[in-house]
Amino acid sequence: MAIAGKAVLVTGANRGIGQALAAEALARGAKRVYAGAREPVAHPDDRVTSLRLDITDTAQIQAAANQIESLDMLINNAGVMLRDDLTDPAVLEHHLAVNLLGTHAVTQAFLPAVTRSRGAVVNVLSLNALAPLPLLMPSYSVSKAAAFSLTQSLRALVAGQGVRVHAVLPGPVDTDMTRGSDIPMASPESVAAAVFDGIDNGDEEIFPDPASAPIAARWRDSIGKQLERQLAQVALGSS
Repeated sequence: MAIAGKAVLVTGANRGIGQALAAEALARGAKRVYAGAREPVAHPDDRVTSLRLDITDTAQIQAAANQIESLDMLINNAGVMLRDDLTDPAVLEHHLAVNLLGTHAVTQAFLPAVTRSRGAVVNVLSLNALAPLPLLMPSYSVSKAAAFSLTQSLRALVAGQGVRVHAVLPGPVDTDMTRGSDIPMASPESVAAAVFDGIDNGDEEIFPDPASAPIAARWRDSIGKQLERQLAQVALGSS
């Protein structure tokens, strides 16, 4: 789906990948970009509408949904990443509250609008949805794996309504979350461009940077992807 002339909502749009995604959507001719953030800021482009949107706040989600009459693409980008060692359940619960349940809540609120436009839902996840970093951020990895399963389930459930669902699985990206790391990182701008290229190509999983790109072809032919396709055909309620 080309973004030109479309309306798109980006959560977590005030920095990092979210900010780059909003800018890339504008560069590709989006007619309206809704930039959601916990602390929204004014934007010089009059095609941008800033929204106060904490994805864990039910009232803010509903207020944003009431404000947006039509929507072609929802990009769930907002998230949290904290280092831990799985000893504190509160840290795991916080990751799940934001990265899984927040993403789910926003999707449910805006899915009717996206369905009406036969549009797309794009969930920005992580390579750690496929394999964890247990010595650095296991709770983050758990939450992204859960969000990936959510993405796959939603994909099967809405396919018959003409809605496409994409999972973005980047490697390390140079954002506030990864600041201070000494590993090679992709720029948010390059990742954003690759995300929209993947959407245009109809890629269900998008691997948008040098660290993740080599996995793309192998993932499409993997047993995991084959099993997803197989199980998506199982009729609901069948015995």
